[in-house]
Amino acid sequence: MMIAERRRLILEEARAHGIVALRDLVEMLGTSEPTVRRDLRALASQGLLRRTHGGAMLITGPAHEPTYSEKAAQAGAEKAAIAVVAAGMIQPGDSVILGPGTTTLALAARLVSVPELTVVTNSLLVAQALQGAPAIDVVVTAGSLRRSIHALVGPATESTLAGLRATRVFISGNGLCVDRGLTTPNMLVAAADRALAAAGRDVIVLADYTKIGVETMCQTLRLEEMALLITDAHADEEELARLRAAGLEVQTAPVAVR
Repeated sequence: MMIAERRRLILEEARAHGIVALRDLVEMLGTSEPTVRRDLRALASQGLLRRTHGGAMLITGPAHEPTYSEKAAQAGAEKAAIAVVAAGMIQPGDSVILGPGTTTLALAARLVSVPELTVVTNSLLVAQALQGAPAIDVVVTAGSLRRSIHALVGPATESTLAGLRATRVFISGNGLCVDRGLTTPNMLVAAADRALAAAGRDVIVLADYTKIGVETMCQTLRLEEMALLITDAHADEEELARLRAAGLEVQTAPVAVR
């Protein structure tokens, strides 16, 4: 059974009963306990379930958008490892676009010493991280504030990006799977992310292991619109194999500390 299908069945069971037991899910899905624990951890990271002793309970549906604080508490070492790999792709003189998110923020923190760099972003946190780097030209889009993710969205954001063409776009999201590509729970955020992606030559998706195989409500990008996925060594190998088979180039970052 594929990862996305397993997680869909887990959510259906949680929606039907409100709470699910680990041992019952293992029996229902015909898989191992570590696999189900990994699925529950991924669903919890998306704000869809809350982990409990011996299982999980339902929080809300797939339109729930995790706050920055919720996301910042997840997979810190993995996000840092992804940021190291992504930073190695950026050279002095480049123009890059950084979307909102905790992983792109980790990348921004590693760019402060890169000279003659232009960074376009709709993330207030990314702009703040770069404000002390005088050699970097920071361009912040217009837009309406989406407080949950500290980012600017809406028609003004999309209009700002319409005339730009950067070397690379580094973008994140809330889920990445073969069937629907990169997804996010909110329509305004999805539209802003699509505008970010359209303003760059190559789109590089930064997604830690908790997002691989996960699907949320709004599609941001199809797989064929992405040049590369950078994830971490803890991502599910079965799902990564499916992504590669579908034509997406995947690079995994080694993680020193779990």
